[in-house]
Amino acid sequence: MLNFLITVVIPVVVAFIISLVAGKILIPILTKLKVGNTEREELESHQVKNGTPSMGGLMFLIAIVVVSAFYVKDYPLVLPIALTTLLFGVIGFIDDYLKSVKRKSDGLLAWQKFLLQLIVTTGLCLYLIFATDISMELMIPFAGRYVNIGWLSIPLFYLAVMGTVNGVNFTDGLDGLASSVTVVVAFFFTFAAMLLNTDIAPITCAVIGALMGFLVYNVHPAKIFMGDTGSLALGGFVAATAYVLQMPIFIIIVGFVYLAEVLSVIIQVTYFKLTHGKRIFPMTPIHHSFELKGWSETKVVCVFTITTVILCLIGYMGMLG
Repeated sequence: MLNFLITVVIPVVVAFIISLVAGKILIPILTKLKVGNTEREELESHQVKNGTPSMGGLMFLIAIVVVSAFYVKDYPLVLPIALTTLLFGVIGFIDDYLKSVKRKSDGLLAWQKFLLQLIVTTGLCLYLIFATDISMELMIPFAGRYVNIGWLSIPLFYLAVMGTVNGVNFTDGLDGLASSVTVVVAFFFTFAAMLLNTDIAPITCAVIGALMGFLVYNVHPAKIFMGDTGSLALGGFVAATAYVLQMPIFIIIVGFVYLAEVLSVIIQVTYFKLTHGKRIFPMTPIHHSFELKGWSETKVVCVFTITTVILCLIGYMGMLG
């Protein structure tokens, strides 16, 4: 009972409070600095959001890092997850800073963002291989066993990490969507860590608490957006946690929303280029298509979050074989 209090309850509560307080401080500052968001013109219902402060990911990123710092000595596997979350958050912060403060519309160029993500992903890969006892064997859902795919585990690692990071980034487009979905995924990872007896619950619970604090300000109508600072950080968290638990294949199940978002963009762009201007979806990422079909923003968030809850339950059953 004491261990549950220390590793689960305290991280949630402390991270929630830090994130909540950070919001009170950061929102007025970001508003004053006019670090605002610019919505796509095609989305008429979103135009009222123009000027809403971005870079709110700083709120929960600070909370996650502070809480993790207190646990990393006794729970060393917290370190690679916390570092990956922070470093991807730094990439997002640079991008947000260039767009919102320096008024550079494109932020980081595509190749710059890709290169930075590649460097962080490589760092995580090397750390897991050389600084931990974590094997590159993968847990197979519903099979009750692990498999070793040899050298293929390396390209899969890059695909899984960078795909997840960008999937979460694309998911961040509606009030509370990315944060709500990721809270559910963090709950799944907490249960998985406890079932597998892997000591990472302090950081998964810190993410839960931090995002709950952020959601106080981020639910519709949002007072602040997480920006790339938050979405890239959360993508790093999901990917790193999955690999520490040897469960990257489970991202396809529990992170299906992320996968659908990034695939919708890839399919749309590819089809657009091949057909010289035709589209498959009304708009991507896919959540905007539902909006254009008449769904309210809150309905899309609710359905995507409930879908993730169901998929996480399926994922949990997949762990049990």
